[in-house]
Amino acid sequence: MSRWRTESRTGAPIIPCAIVGAEEVHPKIGGMDWIGKPLGLPYVPITPTFPALGPLGAIPLPSKWWIDFAPPVATARHGAKGADDPILVTRLSEEIRATVQRAVNARLAKRESVWLG
Repeated sequence: MSRWRTESRTGAPIIPCAIVGAEEVHPKIGGMDWIGKPLGLPYVPITPTFPALGPLGAIPLPSKWWIDFAPPVATARHGAKGADDPILVTRLSEEIRATVQRAVNARLAKRESVWLG
């Protein structure tokens, strides 16, 4: 069940949230699929510090995060039956996804440095 369906059934609003900066904590430069698959992982990441520094490479790099919230999207107006309408669910999901993407793009345009802001 999609997250939107849950909110629609309860009448709770959805608050779109965009986070920029978290991806720089462990910047991935590659992946070791051959190690990850036997462990049940999609891959083991290669970062600038891991595996070169061993366990110390798992320490996150400092990065500045921005969390931006968009106006709430009301779901109560669609009622519980709206959650069962696949066209409505898809339309609202795409609308929320586009809102979050616009917020990410706007934040990235303002950012001057990955780690310093």
